[in-house]
Amino acid sequence: MNILIWTGVILIGGTGSVARFLLDGAISAATAGRDFPLGTMAVNISGALILGLLTGLALSHTQALLAGTAAVGSYTTFSTWMLETQRLAEERQHRKAIANVAVSLVLGVAAAALGQLIGVHL
Repeated sequence: MNILIWTGVILIGGTGSVARFLLDGAISAATAGRDFPLGTMAVNISGALILGLLTGLALSHTQALLAGTAAVGSYTTFSTWMLETQRLAEERQHRKAIANVAVSLVLGVAAAALGQLIGVHL
């Protein structure tokens, strides 16, 4: 990999993480007082849609690296999703913890499939 690709990964990755921070914060503020992590869920589902779209577009290796790994990889957050699920379970909010996992998986897979379908037709 050359310096331009590394620079692209750094800049695009930074942009993805800032976008995640802003969207999660906006949704969390709009749903204040709820124990359910809707912000993280929205970020991860929208990220699955975007990654599905990119997959459907059949990008080159470099394009997929920059768009998929740098942008979407820094935008979505598996670790926060798991930490929030674990926190719900620790607080004995087991239904919410299970719902967080189940809804995220079902909607995430559906969003990825929809994104791929859209990408194939572009």
